[in-house]
Amino acid sequence: MDKLMDYARDVYYTPIYMKKNRPAYKLSVLCDRENLETIEDIIFENSTSIGIRKFEVSRDILERDFVNIDYKDISLTYKMVFHKDKTYVYPEYQSALDLAKTDNISIKEAFKKLDKIYGEEYEKKSE
Repeated sequence: MDKLMDYARDVYYTPIYMKKNRPAYKLSVLCDRENLETIEDIIFENSTSIGIRKFEVSRDILERDFVNIDYKDISLTYKMVFHKDKTYVYPEYQSALDLAKTDNISIKEAFKKLDKIYGEEYEKKSE
């Protein structure tokens, strides 16, 4: 998965059942066309797969921007996403992991704290 993520937009596994009710994992890789051969090489060299099904998909993406907030000794990153007249703000998962480790809290608490930090930072700017 780590090797694939160097060339893919996303990689994930789904537990499935094959014929004769054999348990297996389906590997899904979302990638750009120019990385397809490299992705296939990685899969064939690092798994027991003997075939790959490929589907072309289209993608709509929202306009986005990133905000960084310095907190203690870490930089917290938030993604701002714009859709029509609304703006949504999402903390990056890596920022939650870094904050959880720094403050010795759970990932769930870290996400709550990230929301609070963002709110406090931007309330100061709007005053």
